[in-house]
Formats: sequence, C-alpha cells, structure tokens
Amino acid sequence: AARDLLDRAREELAVARDETGAERYAAAHRAALRAASAVLAVHRPPPGTRPRGRRGIRSAWETLAEAVPDLAPWTLLFTASAAHRARAEAGLHDPASTGQADELLRAAEDFTQQATTLLALPEPYETP
Repeated sequence: AARDLLDRAREELAVARDETGAERYAAAHRAALRAASAVLAVHRPPPGTRPRGRRGIRSAWETLAEAVPDLAPWTLLFTASAAHRARAEAGLHDPASTGQADELLRAAEDFTQQATTLLALPEPYETP
C-alpha cells in the first residue's frame, strides 16, 4: 500500500510540474497528501496520543505529526496550505501566486523524497 501511495504522489508531482498557478498548487498539495498517507500506512501514532475529549475526524497531517514527530515541520506547512488547495480545486479564485505554487511544489517534492527515505523504499527507475 505504501509503495502504491508513493507512486500516486509521484504522479501528482508530475501533474503539478505541467501545470501553473492554482492547478500546480492543488496538485502539489495532493502529492504531499499521498506521501503522508504512505507514511501513515506503515507508521501509526502511539496509543493514547489523541487528546482526551476530542472527537471527530482528524486530518492526515495531525495524525502524521503524532506518528512521526520528525515530520512535524512538514505537517505545519501542509496544514496551512490545505485551505488554499480546497479553494483552488473549487475554482473559487486563484489563491496561489506562481511563486507560491512553485514553492509548494518544491516542498512536496522534498517531502515525498523524505517519505520515500523514511520508508526505505527505492526511488523508481526512470528510463531515458
């Protein structure tokens, strides 16, 4: 499952590289979310880490920060960008400048690489 999710993350990164603005931003964020899901397929938060009295659905980013605390800085970045991604996907307006979209793409690429390294999975071989 983790390998498939990382493959999907890489596919989203390829889409993001071919897009601009809001589409690039949304695809980059989706790629990071797929990479986070890959990590969560292998690493679960320790029992009892969920705050008492808190109910409802938690984001993948919250869960990831508990499961792998070393990834917490990434979770802050991608949590903050989630609302922009939702607006971009809904076509409400272009929430991301080209620079912001490029930044998020670079972050998603770095995060996907870190997830791959953490899971000790080889990078896919690309034929010339």
